[in-house]
Amino acid sequence: MSETKAVQIHATGEATGFIPAPGDKGKPITVIGTNSIRAGFDATCLQQALNSRSAPGVTDLVLNPDAHAGYGAPVGCVLTSPTHIYPGPVGVDIKCSMSFLQLDLPADQVLDKPVRRALIEAILERTPTGAGRGQRSARKARKVGEALGVKVVTEGASPEVLHALGIPAEWAQRCEDAAHWGHDGTHSMLAQRLEWLRAHRFSNFIEKITQLGSYGGGNHFGECEVVKVHDNDRARSTAAVFGLRDGCVGFLSHCGSRGFGHALATGQFNALQRKFAEWAIPLPGGDKELVYAPLGTCEADEYIDDMSLGANFATVNHLLINALVLEAFQEVIPGVKGSLVYYISHNIARKELLSDGRGGFAGEGWVHRKGATRAFPAGHPALTDTPFAATGHPILLPGNPTAGSAVMVADPGAFVAAYSVNHGAGRCMGRKAADRALDQQTVDDEFVANDILSNCRQYPKDEAPAAYKNFDAVLDSVKTAGLASEVARLKARFVIKDGDMSLRGAA
Repeated sequence: MSETKAVQIHATGEATGFIPAPGDKGKPITVIGTNSIRAGFDATCLQQALNSRSAPGVTDLVLNPDAHAGYGAPVGCVLTSPTHIYPGPVGVDIKCSMSFLQLDLPADQVLDKPVRRALIEAILERTPTGAGRGQRSARKARKVGEALGVKVVTEGASPEVLHALGIPAEWAQRCEDAAHWGHDGTHSMLAQRLEWLRAHRFSNFIEKITQLGSYGGGNHFGECEVVKVHDNDRARSTAAVFGLRDGCVGFLSHCGSRGFGHALATGQFNALQRKFAEWAIPLPGGDKELVYAPLGTCEADEYIDDMSLGANFATVNHLLINALVLEAFQEVIPGVKGSLVYYISHNIARKELLSDGRGGFAGEGWVHRKGATRAFPAGHPALTDTPFAATGHPILLPGNPTAGSAVMVADPGAFVAAYSVNHGAGRCMGRKAADRALDQQTVDDEFVANDILSNCRQYPKDEAPAAYKNFDAVLDSVKTAGLASEVARLKARFVIKDGDMSLRGAA
């Protein structure tokens, strides 16, 4: 990677700015963030943005207010191109996503700590947590065998897959994408690609499939929430369309494609890096994570196929988690009903209408969102014939357990940021720095003070609220820039994280 240099952000508004493209060639990098947020971007993040912008075929690059240094491309960026595909601005956790399950359960039903502990136990009995964990580590998990696993990754949330896993069929209509196809637009191409992968790279495919219906480690979580719809006419009417219930309990999940997607992404990075070395092609900024492939080449086709396989896994993983969480609530509190509000990704490349930067469109291309969330407002052509055509779709943004999370909806001005917003608060401390700087007792006391339970004996310091940016400041940037408006806030009642430190049997 090239040497990190001082990068100047030029303000264009209270919450917008730009960075000239390298050599001042092409459209500048769009920056979303108030002055305090812009001042907080680390130098590596800004240099990674410049490196990514310099890649061949890139037409637009956006830095969201949660942006921070990642591998190659910053986390919290959007990159568009009509001609190329780029693994770096997708990342290694293909289709890492958010989903929200709304229950008809009034908030006072989870006031008592023993009830919340029972819910934590019931969920952990069904949904394994932590790196490498699978269905065998949870006695009430939904078992997925080889044949069904093949259907999951090649068909996504098809009616047959949903029926086999006991997932309500209507939930597929509440997904940003219920299924992904091969580069030629067929599922059969994915079946062919999977057959090749299993013969050459994936001897442990069945082991990876057993991770369906589980959370990963790191920043992945499940969180019991209380919904508070904002007190204005637009928020109330939009919440009704979304299916949000003010004053009731819901469940927010953050997870991706687990070990299956990671293996696919790693294989693609390695294959493309070998090609670049073989052909002596210079890398953008000299960064090996910024490999790319022109659309229509076999390299691009293979990446799209592998990304689609991982994305299908992630989709079904989330839907299965939600079905299992609903089952757990029904075991502890009989009669509870639940419905999926939405499932939306933030590590994916999608073929979309590209913004022309003036509220119109400039043809189709690939929009890469790495730690960034799609934000289509009312009237966007892609929402035609969906439940959200007249409102815009739900945007699920995790903050942190003590600050809460948010449900937003895009405003017409979202075109400024390639119809995208942040994917959460964004880190302000690296994991090692947080482990060194933060005091464990202070972290745990904050959860006690906010009456938030967890399955962890000690909440991971590298995931503590203090390791993340100020969520209200991040959301203020989004609102001030005219990208999206808040519909509801979510207040945490308990959190499920990596199960290696679980409080099984705790009172």
